[in-house]
Amino acid sequence: MKFKFWGVRGSIPTPGPQTIKYGGNTTCIEIRTDRNELIILDAGTGIHALAQTLLRDMPITAHIFITHTHWDHIQGLPFFLPIFFKNNRINLYGGQDPVTDENINRALSAQLQYSYFPIHEAQLKARIDYLTVRPGETVCVGSARITPIILNHPVLNFGYRVDCDGSSLFFTGDFESQINIYQPEDDDYASYRSFLLEKHQEIVAAMQDVDALIVDSSYTDEEYAIRLGWGHGTYRSGIQLATEANAKRLFLTHHEPTRTDADLDLIHRDLLEQHPQFADKLFIAREGLEVCL
Repeated sequence: MKFKFWGVRGSIPTPGPQTIKYGGNTTCIEIRTDRNELIILDAGTGIHALAQTLLRDMPITAHIFITHTHWDHIQGLPFFLPIFFKNNRINLYGGQDPVTDENINRALSAQLQYSYFPIHEAQLKARIDYLTVRPGETVCVGSARITPIILNHPVLNFGYRVDCDGSSLFFTGDFESQINIYQPEDDDYASYRSFLLEKHQEIVAAMQDVDALIVDSSYTDEEYAIRLGWGHGTYRSGIQLATEANAKRLFLTHHEPTRTDADLDLIHRDLLEQHPQFADKLFIAREGLEVCL
């Protein structure tokens, strides 16, 4: 199994001279099994560049797993060119939102409304199937097994573990570790603390011993202090997860929009100095980076 980053930016695309090295497209990861089955994690603007490489191989079957439906994780769907050609098959996976009761089909159909896009959904030529994933229920795609787990974010959000060909990876999507909403003197503080610990242990178990852990690490600790509750992780929380889960390699992604290439280079150097045990297994995700597991 191998994977490749096509988009590593969070919140909004950031093209320009300051983001050439790491890239300015929003989240998209391509996975290929040893049998060349195509799995795609999220459909940010990076999926458009991926689509260009698929046109020569049509007809194709693509399995697109959406972590959540915030714009930066779905905004590339209408520009995924294989949807415009018949004989292609697109399987789009995602959750059923408990608040809106809507399924993943909303992610594409809403963007193809008259007010937002010039092409109507009825004009798509590919066969598009919408499939609902549920926490803990494994989905099989050829030789790959994809298992979703709910992770904390201000909308229904899945992390996905992919096991295939004797290798494994875990992608968090957007993820902020939950904090105790009660004060130590409150009656519910202890019980909620126990709940959070149980949930944390469940998350670490889902990531356990993966060959690659890809985590949302948008903020420094200083930035996070004024962004509490925005739904994103830190460099420190990513390293902590990798340590607890015994991940073989850690890839930090979902780069904050104002983060330049120079900023990310400096952060990488600082992290390696602070955590020398990660010298050969901590990476800043960048567009075009391909990893064979």
